[in-house]
Amino acid sequence: MSEATSEESSMTYEQLVEALEQLTHRMADAGVGIEEAVELYERAGRLHAHASDRLARIQDRIARLAAPGPGCEDP
Repeated sequence: MSEATSEESSMTYEQLVEALEQLTHRMADAGVGIEEAVELYERAGRLHAHASDRLARIQDRIARLAAPGPGCEDP
């Protein structure tokens, strides 16, 4: 696992989204060369994968919290 991937996996969902927004702005810059653009695109893919995974885990936690527990009746 690369250092960047380790750093990315420890980021919060909000940090991942912010990093993706920054990358999007950077990639839109006309001064970005092709090699840097490819590196930015690769990093954006990793950030997106981490953000999607993090969001899915958060949604699972919310669903478990919202589910009635054993012995609970629906109102």
